[in-house]
Amino acid sequence: NVYLPSNIIGKAIKRATAGARKVLLTATPLQNSLLELYGLVSLIDDHVFGDRISFRSQFTRTNGEIDFQELRDRIAPVCHRTLRRQVQEYIRYTSRNPITIRFEPTEEEIRLYDLVNRYLQRELLYALPKGQRHLLTMIMRKLLASSSYAIAGTLHGLITRLERLVATQMENRELVEELEDDVENIDELAEEWEFDEEPEGETILSTEDIEKIKLEIEELKTYRDLAESIEQNAKGDKLLIALQEGFARLGKLNAPQKAIVFTESRRTQAYLYKLLQKTEFEGRIVLFNGDNNDDQSKTIYQAWSEKHEGTDKVSGSRSADMRAALVEHFRHDAQIMTATEAAAEGINLQFCAMVVNYDLPWNPQRIEQRIGRSHRYGQQHDVVVVNFLNTRNAADQRVFQLLDEKFQLFSGVFGASDEVLGTIESGVDFEKKIAEIYQNCRTTEEINRSFDALQKELEEQIKKRMKSARETLLENFDAEVIDKLKVRLSDTRTNLGKYEYWLWQITYYALHSFASFDAAAFSFTLFNTPPFVPAPLGQYSLDKKNTTAAHRYRLGHPLAQAIIEQVKAGDTPPVAITFNLSGHNTAISSLEPFRGVSGWLRLTNLTVTSFDTTDHLIF
Repeated sequence: NVYLPSNIIGKAIKRATAGARKVLLTATPLQNSLLELYGLVSLIDDHVFGDRISFRSQFTRTNGEIDFQELRDRIAPVCHRTLRRQVQEYIRYTSRNPITIRFEPTEEEIRLYDLVNRYLQRELLYALPKGQRHLLTMIMRKLLASSSYAIAGTLHGLITRLERLVATQMENRELVEELEDDVENIDELAEEWEFDEEPEGETILSTEDIEKIKLEIEELKTYRDLAESIEQNAKGDKLLIALQEGFARLGKLNAPQKAIVFTESRRTQAYLYKLLQKTEFEGRIVLFNGDNNDDQSKTIYQAWSEKHEGTDKVSGSRSADMRAALVEHFRHDAQIMTATEAAAEGINLQFCAMVVNYDLPWNPQRIEQRIGRSHRYGQQHDVVVVNFLNTRNAADQRVFQLLDEKFQLFSGVFGASDEVLGTIESGVDFEKKIAEIYQNCRTTEEINRSFDALQKELEEQIKKRMKSARETLLENFDAEVIDKLKVRLSDTRTNLGKYEYWLWQITYYALHSFASFDAAAFSFTLFNTPPFVPAPLGQYSLDKKNTTAAHRYRLGHPLAQAIIEQVKAGDTPPVAITFNLSGHNTAISSLEPFRGVSGWLRLTNLTVTSFDTTDHLIF
């Protein structure tokens, strides 16, 4: 979202990398709208589309009459994409195994929901700045559904805000700071919702305003006190049952007994941690959030830093190393990770085959991101996806129905939801429509009517040309998809790409006198320093999953570069080779014309020096 005026970091990165050659790698080039594609392309080349106004006028028309072929032609030189279904023949995909845990809130929880819901539906609220009213109302509803602990803390924060307004007699229109303690991605959400309603700043409050605020404070204190009095949450009580049922399912799948539990609230995360510590899972729980300033995380990080000191695992970035330490602890020492949205991106949990959505986002792409931490390439088992459903809330039930039946997020094969997710123009827009129904509907009948209308709209949207348009836009840029794949039909524990396999072979050739090799694990232990490079002794591994090796061996490693130069300079006398094409398990159409033919084969390294220097292998 580098195009957003508020995205200071994005703009700084764009300026800093303006003169550099860049490759951007993403699994979701279009997460919410076509403007994101505009933003990504502008990082590579500002001249592909021109300014944002020009792009919007051409390619984000509300009537849907967009020239996708023109858009495709514009981005073809800078965008290449391979879709999952294009590689299904070559990569083993696992399925999703859904479990729905139904719960009925207590009378106190229902009363709290009704009171706060009616409060949020009022036309005038002083606690929430008008400019961000819709977003903050949505967030409060999510916290209300999360736990009594989450909403109690938030209500207390709103009371503090209003008391500050009374003391200063000035209304502050900025985003509510009190919510940042509970919702760590609130700034990101604010950027996505793109508010232009009114400028930030302060305005003087009238005497009448002050009196109304005092009444609102007393009202919020009543709600807060009720929330704080609710220590036992019906959904929390069901979590243990959900975990037991999920682990039993994992047992049948012969999968590791591990689970990641996602929540949208830090306070709920703390509640779940205390709850689980009182069960058989005591001592086997790890927290993951945006800060990880708790004592347990600090201890884990300290132990990890000492263990890997002097190795390639330590990056020097505390935040990156903290994430690595927590994931490693989860892999080897913990059974359950309780996580906020901070864990929904950028970490690989393929060793864990159960994802529990304690709270369910309304944005389908965020759910897909969560499940994608475990349900990804390299996952050996079907993934169990656990969701909770409030049987006393009609709106919650209809949201779940849409996410489950229409978007197919929780079941089916790897990436089955891709096609349907690709049809919605914006995950944020969908989220806004859901929030609007919660805000405006007072009765079950109104809720059902609104969701029926939304469902019909979705069905029509899915049938329309958006799916084919997106395929036209982003598919088949690379004709040699299969050749680009770094895996083949293989059940080996480690799949190496072509260049990695070549590196493995020449490493053995160059170091067989200096190291011991484990061919099955693609690792070697260097016990003598070779004369051509002062490499550190110890274990090296090409396998990314090998967590015991001191050195991650790869093409860019100094030892690998030295070996490549050493081997290139070596003698290559002629040899005789016989190719057994009929005994090969995969068809190679390019060799068919050479059946039964013999002759000379010569390989030349052609170096081309122009704006850059490139090497080409010519047979």
